[in-house]
Amino acid sequence: MEEKSKSGFFIKWLNGLEKVGNKLPHPFMLFFYFTLTVILATALLSLLGVGTYHPATGERIEVLNLLSGEGIHRIFSTVLPNFTNFAPLGQVLVIMFAIGLLDRLGLLANILKSIVLAVPKRFITPMLVFVSVLSSVATDAGYVVLIPLGAALFASMKRHPIAGLAASFAGVAGGFGANLVITPGDALLGGISEAAAHAIDPTYTFNILGNWYFMIASVILLTLVGTFVTEKIVEPRLGEYKGTADLSEIDERVSPEEKRAMKGAGVAFLITAILLSLLIVPSWGPLRGEAEIVASPFFTHLIVVLFFLFLVPGIVYGKMTKQIKSNDDIAKNFIETMSTMSGFVALAFMAGQFVGLFAQSNLGAIIAIAGGNFLQEIGFTGFGLILSFVILSAFVNLFIGSASAQWLIFAPIFVPMLMQLGYSPEFTQLAYRVGDSITNPISPLLTYFALIIVFAQKYDKKAGMGTIISTMVPYSIFFGIFWVALLGIWMIFALPIGPGAMIFLP
Repeated sequence: MEEKSKSGFFIKWLNGLEKVGNKLPHPFMLFFYFTLTVILATALLSLLGVGTYHPATGERIEVLNLLSGEGIHRIFSTVLPNFTNFAPLGQVLVIMFAIGLLDRLGLLANILKSIVLAVPKRFITPMLVFVSVLSSVATDAGYVVLIPLGAALFASMKRHPIAGLAASFAGVAGGFGANLVITPGDALLGGISEAAAHAIDPTYTFNILGNWYFMIASVILLTLVGTFVTEKIVEPRLGEYKGTADLSEIDERVSPEEKRAMKGAGVAFLITAILLSLLIVPSWGPLRGEAEIVASPFFTHLIVVLFFLFLVPGIVYGKMTKQIKSNDDIAKNFIETMSTMSGFVALAFMAGQFVGLFAQSNLGAIIAIAGGNFLQEIGFTGFGLILSFVILSAFVNLFIGSASAQWLIFAPIFVPMLMQLGYSPEFTQLAYRVGDSITNPISPLLTYFALIIVFAQKYDKKAGMGTIISTMVPYSIFFGIFWVALLGIWMIFALPIGPGAMIFLP
């Protein structure tokens, strides 16, 4: 394990958190115990009659006893769906075919070397955080693509790879609500917000651009804060890398033959990108769809698009460097890549059971609604109310990994409630997105959390849940402090939060 600085209470606390966390069982067994705990908890809470009423439908929501006859049937009937429908599973395996090919042929390493040589070292970290924050435009692709690349990028610079992983994970997950452009999340959450607003004003039309100005400012803020946390807290704490990967073998040179092959791969990338753009740019594009472009089939199936975008340049590079001499060589690389993913597949099986059964038990929905009712009862107003709402969103996000699933529960409570206090639905949604994002990096229920552990174990075989959480806690704390402060500044000066969207209703 790496040497870590022992000075300072905060660093000692993080070290202790990691030490305790890594004493926990193997992540596979940990998710097994989590699953078992959920099953037993549902039996107890069901006997106690724990439940609540859905704020929108008025329907009674009760804990599903997973040890009842119906519950046991549910467990057995959902084992396969919980595994096969586990969000990261198919996406990771598909994209790893292409990325694994790039990695094995050496193209990925040469691209990273070129970035290191082209970008001044002081800008590497902010560039990584910035790009990672923007990845939400590609929905969940950032988890699969950028996070392992962040670790590899730092490794190519002889910096600690876990710090690169953390910087990218912070941007992708902790900054998920921010972007410079409109994302699929804006469309998805906006539709839920508009439906909730109709409880007060049936004619209300939600502005899909209603969070845009604030989110642009958030990208800049989170890039600066993420860079500070990485370089001043995370990297010093991790110390010199002494893990399982030998960074001394990284060759900083790119041969003339490799440079020619990289140019060929670059041309192949551009041609592939142009051909793929024909699927969505023209009005007749088969993947354009009838809804907004960000919600089109092209973006909802972006992992497949990225697969081809990476695969074709990889094959061209392999052909030009004579590493691929026949189609069999491509197949061999695919098979060898999949052989390294067995640990992730096993972890995905058990994590899928935990996430699936927790959702089916209704525990997350009950916690969310109970929290919303509590805020209504305490009678907070002004910034105190908004701050409480952000904290509640952040807390409940630890139990409900899906932003849309949580907003489906929260929106019918908070959008009408805050509309009656004069706040616009756009602002309520904005405050929710801040809270929902900041605890993503430390939530075991985040569907990609198990994947991050697998990425970390490539560089440190002893890395476990404690390693990831202790490394990511500073990001959640600092993102929370500064993002809420930005929210407060916006409220003090009553700035527009998007084109035609204000904090308060007209």
